[in-house]
Amino acid sequence: MKIHFLGTAAAEGFPNAFCRCESCIKARELGGKNIRTRSSAIIDDVIKFDYSPDSYMQALRDSIDLGAIEHLLVTHTHSDHYNAYDLECRREGIAHGLQHPMHIYGNDAVMHHTRVAIGRFEGERFAFHLLRPFETIAVGDAVVTPLPADHDRMETCLLYVIEKHGKKLLYGHDSGWFPEATWAWLKERNLDCVILDCTHGYTGNSRDTNHMGIETVLEAQREFRRQNILKQEGKIVVTHFSHNSRLLHDEFDEIFKPSGVTVAHDGLILYI
Repeated sequence: MKIHFLGTAAAEGFPNAFCRCESCIKARELGGKNIRTRSSAIIDDVIKFDYSPDSYMQALRDSIDLGAIEHLLVTHTHSDHYNAYDLECRREGIAHGLQHPMHIYGNDAVMHHTRVAIGRFEGERFAFHLLRPFETIAVGDAVVTPLPADHDRMETCLLYVIEKHGKKLLYGHDSGWFPEATWAWLKERNLDCVILDCTHGYTGNSRDTNHMGIETVLEAQREFRRQNILKQEGKIVVTHFSHNSRLLHDEFDEIFKPSGVTVAHDGLILYI
């Protein structure tokens, strides 16, 4: 399974374009892995998580053919994760040579936003799929199970477990410490890789809500081991970083190196 990280920042990007804090100034000076766009990832070139406002730029930067995307799994409708109006650029007469519709999956709010933005094109270039937590579905040659996140009490935000070609991946953000029902479902799943939210730096809390910080990621790693959720050789990857963490890429790297956690950056490609 190929995982391509298109963006690895929280909602404001890193650096925040309006911000003059020390971390944003330093990120601009250093460039490279310190320049983070809004979060998204692609699996095996055909399954995309979320459609951020930066998707067009990310596709140009990383030479991504978005016309090859067959399935779009949306975690929730916050503006940094789902810019449905941009998908109108895929409609007939605007995009040419496409051989398949894009299947869009998500909660009730995702379906509403999608219908408002591009609903008139359903069946032509798009197909909509309403998901419910814990109801496993086939997504192409993968099997996908949506799980509840701890993120927004006004929306059923979703995490996703993808099973494909004998490999299992948890796309685990945006979320703080997982709800108990999610932990219960994950028990003894023996995942190959877990991608986690690390919006915050140090918070002094090992059970953060809404988003995770460093301590919560490390506590989640311990919980994965206790409950046999992750294989012994399995990977944990952190993403979705805010400039308010006050930490740059190399600093996150130093913090997580002793625990074997991988710090994602824009353009990173991993194989599991």
